[in-house]
Amino acid sequence: MHFIQTIEAPENTLLLRTFESGTELEQQQYFKAEKGEVWWPSENEIWLGLGKSPKLAAVLKTLRFLFFKRKDRWPDQIVLDAKGKTPEWIEVAVNGIILGGYNLQLYKTEPKIFSSFFGETGKLFVLTDAVTEANTHAITLAHKTALVQTRVMDLMNAPGNYKTPEKLAEWAVESGKNNQYKVTVFDKNKLHELHMYALLSVSKGSDVPPVMIISEYEPEHYSRTIALVGKGVTFDTGGISIKPSANMHLMKSDMGGAAAVLGIVELAAQLKLPVKIIGIVPSTENCVDGSSMKPGDVIRSYAGKTIEVIDTDAEGRLILADGLSYAVGEYKPDVVIDLATLTGSIIQTLGYEAAGLFTVSDNLASDLTKAGEETGERLWRLPVWDEYKEEISSDIADLKNYHGKPLAGAIVAAKFLEVFTDEHPEWAHLDIAGMAFGDNDFAPGRAGTAYGIRLLRTYLTSLK
Repeated sequence: MHFIQTIEAPENTLLLRTFESGTELEQQQYFKAEKGEVWWPSENEIWLGLGKSPKLAAVLKTLRFLFFKRKDRWPDQIVLDAKGKTPEWIEVAVNGIILGGYNLQLYKTEPKIFSSFFGETGKLFVLTDAVTEANTHAITLAHKTALVQTRVMDLMNAPGNYKTPEKLAEWAVESGKNNQYKVTVFDKNKLHELHMYALLSVSKGSDVPPVMIISEYEPEHYSRTIALVGKGVTFDTGGISIKPSANMHLMKSDMGGAAAVLGIVELAAQLKLPVKIIGIVPSTENCVDGSSMKPGDVIRSYAGKTIEVIDTDAEGRLILADGLSYAVGEYKPDVVIDLATLTGSIIQTLGYEAAGLFTVSDNLASDLTKAGEETGERLWRLPVWDEYKEEISSDIADLKNYHGKPLAGAIVAAKFLEVFTDEHPEWAHLDIAGMAFGDNDFAPGRAGTAYGIRLLRTYLTSLK
């Protein structure tokens, strides 16, 4: 798709106009501009309702929904009426339109045909009051972000047999070459050499070897270093503490944190953000065989701490423990943020409307929450009080990985991770279990959402 900013709509093109409810219109008796409402005042013009005083995130979702639902019926050329709109509005609108062309048919031999508007011949004209650098930047930003989101969604939606830890590593290496940032992959032998025993323990039940992916984006000038750590369990059976079979096929999505980290490093490099980013992805399968880690085992970690394994299905926090310890110890970052599809508890708490945010830093909480509100990738802060420490106390090891109680599960998981941050004052844990993979516009069932890409982009862009 090609993007053209213009002040005059070309002839013989479909004009798309958007309206907020309450707008005075000739067809007011027919068109109320309610969210998602569509009206065709003429053959070459379509009106879309955005609802009352919509936030930018709502504009994105409404346009994305419209374009996806009509994915096979759009003409090659469309004009988006953005007169009187801000660059921020243009960015989310264009992003939504591009994402409306996301094609989930990754492995179909006879896929349904999408409109050529989403292909090489498609053109989106953005009609503005004036051709400005700010508007052009907004269109470019929307395009680059959407392409990375699409790549991340492809990762999320790929099944476990197409998405091993080694495949994630190959993705990262290729991205590093294409976007000029450094990628190092620790194989199983290197993980043993580094004593990454928590990650190695989780991988014992799988024939597929684990890896740890280190992505380093370092611009010429920067003042801050941010470490991002993403959980990369490419398929999770639960191990010996095996999950019910009914929805186990969805556990191909247990690498949502890894996908967000890989994607944002790629996007930051493309946008040349003035901040150094270290992306760390510990990645493995969590499978079952005679060699699997067992409940009751005591394992060691990169940090040297011993862990009593109460539940092998609480494996994400184990591999993150090694990733966090390595990030803090090796890179001494100013800020550490981990992202993980970590607990069902966070879904019970927040549903599918927000991810859980855990941090002792009020400033970091404020910055991330603000970015979440701006992008619609919302966060809700939960406590990490020291009173919860006793829940991970073990009689025979330094700590245990699960408290075995039907309460405060997400908080206790965060307290476990905190142990491996070396008391870093600017650490945040994002439990994205309810947000990374779910019901959306792209599929009748559940699919990847690319949650975290726009959130982290906005947060990193705001850093001084």
